[in-house]
Amino acid sequence: MYIVAIGWAYVILMMAITASSIGKALAILIFLGVLPLALFVYAFDRPGRRRRSVAVADEVADQGDAADSQPDQR
Repeated sequence: MYIVAIGWAYVILMMAITASSIGKALAILIFLGVLPLALFVYAFDRPGRRRRSVAVADEVADQGDAADSQPDQR
């Protein structure tokens, strides 16, 4: 996944370097580079986010069990 993002960033960077003005170069970098890459990485990193959220939830659940070792009723 990251090789595609790196390749896209390289192509867009080369397009921005050959732009005729600074304004055009910045527009190319933002609208063809940063925004699409952010969307791409967000969309294709979904399994990683899910794994991290499950790991955090499991860790919180384990901590809750250890902290609540006292019985609720006497």
